[in-house]
Amino acid sequence: MFDYSALRGKIKEVYGTEFRFADALELSSNSLSAKLNNKTQWTQNEINAAVQLLAIDYSEISKYFFTGKVQETEQS
Repeated sequence: MFDYSALRGKIKEVYGTEFRFADALELSSNSLSAKLNNKTQWTQNEINAAVQLLAIDYSEISKYFFTGKVQETEQS
């Protein structure tokens, strides 16, 4: 699973809402939500398009798309 919090922040910074970004990416808002919630995976073409739309430097792609999500564990 990946942590998309940096990507969500970038989307908000550039587009204001995930809905507007999904529209620019030519995805439904449900499809974008599924990707941001680790229900479906990003395709290479979608990542390339998102990088262009959000003006993400190629050296920072891993920060936005490939940061592992740390699992929370219960402590008793």
